[in-house]
Amino acid sequence: MGSIDTPTITENGSTQSYAAAAPADDNQRPLASSNGAQESEATKKRRSGILPLEVGTRVMCRWRDGKYHPVKVIERRKLQSAEPSDYEYYVHYTEFNRRLDEWVKLEQLDLDSVETVVDEKVEDKVASLKMTRHQKRKIDETHVEVGHEELDAASLREHEEFTKVKNIATIELGRYEIETWYFSPFPPEYNDSLKLYFCEFCLNFMKRKEQLQRHMRKCDLKHPPGDEIYRSGTLSMFEVDGKKNKVYGQNLCYLAKLFLDHKTLYYDVDLFLFYVLCECDDRGCHMVGYFSKEKHSEESYNLACILTLPPYQRKGYGKFLIAFSYELSKKEGKVGTPERPLSDLGLLSYRGYWTRVLLDILKKHKGNISIKELSDMTAIKAEDILTTLQSLELIQYRKGQHVICADPKVLDRHLKAAGRGGLEVDVSKLIWTPYKEQS
Repeated sequence: MGSIDTPTITENGSTQSYAAAAPADDNQRPLASSNGAQESEATKKRRSGILPLEVGTRVMCRWRDGKYHPVKVIERRKLQSAEPSDYEYYVHYTEFNRRLDEWVKLEQLDLDSVETVVDEKVEDKVASLKMTRHQKRKIDETHVEVGHEELDAASLREHEEFTKVKNIATIELGRYEIETWYFSPFPPEYNDSLKLYFCEFCLNFMKRKEQLQRHMRKCDLKHPPGDEIYRSGTLSMFEVDGKKNKVYGQNLCYLAKLFLDHKTLYYDVDLFLFYVLCECDDRGCHMVGYFSKEKHSEESYNLACILTLPPYQRKGYGKFLIAFSYELSKKEGKVGTPERPLSDLGLLSYRGYWTRVLLDILKKHKGNISIKELSDMTAIKAEDILTTLQSLELIQYRKGQHVICADPKVLDRHLKAAGRGGLEVDVSKLIWTPYKEQS
């Protein structure tokens, strides 16, 4: 199976495309004829009989690469004309992730390939999650999200019905125009806006460019509204208290939901701390990503949600954010773990981090070492260490206890498979004290 480009990002008028491998050429087919003189009467009759297409119809659709891919019609809307062909259709590319869903014109559809689906099946969900290894690798760094395994079938259908159509197509954030991936529940007054303009410092959002320009003349923020707790070179991390900066926290959640499918949107941001990573220059500190964590977690969660914004993907920032969450846990003198359940891709991200950290220690350590000692050294929860080592077949159960088997050649092989570790957190540059409720 081929893969499709990830969303396009425009910077200063030039288009940057984060492309994956192109789909196979056997998806090429002639464009649907728009010349009525060349159409047979039978074709005309068939067209009039199937138009407008019903929601649930499956058909081949010409994508922006010029090739045809199977899609399912999710929604339709009438255009100004009264002709039956004058609809446009919101389609889901069944081979790929929901992030690529979009509105298409009738001429992009090959009507000879139409299949009408009467019964909605659960297999649609399975098909929508099919991805190539290359796509998974790209998405892995983009975000880690809370999974939807806790949703029953009815809740999952309700979620997908409510969020099936992207409400905001693009956003402008700083010097980037970014195509969005998913629905986000912005206030009703933004329902008619296909594009939103964000202030990159306070994250207020507006409908028009002129509003943003007026806002920027008044906004005196040049960085997130919190305490700078880390600076190394041009990288800074800011801790933002959701209780002290409620509007910023809510705006950050609205923004994040555009790129996270099954994220729960928390309106009560008082309970969370947000750690916002920025690239800094003479114009200010520009957000590249963030993670959030509960102020008090009985389950030892050290991370609730994490996102790297699309223009900054594939630069090691996602791995940096995960590593940073564990450095905070070490400062707290606690073990930590990401909020459960993790999505499949979330687990992939964390399993890579755990593998690199644990195997680096095992390579350097002489003599025996216990899982508890590894947990104390890394702040990784013992259960996560155990499942990681078991998945690598590096642990055995002998005489009532787990024994780590660390053959150097095997460790090297697993480390190579785990890939690069991303940007390093320079702990000497972290100036931070754990959160304490002020009386």
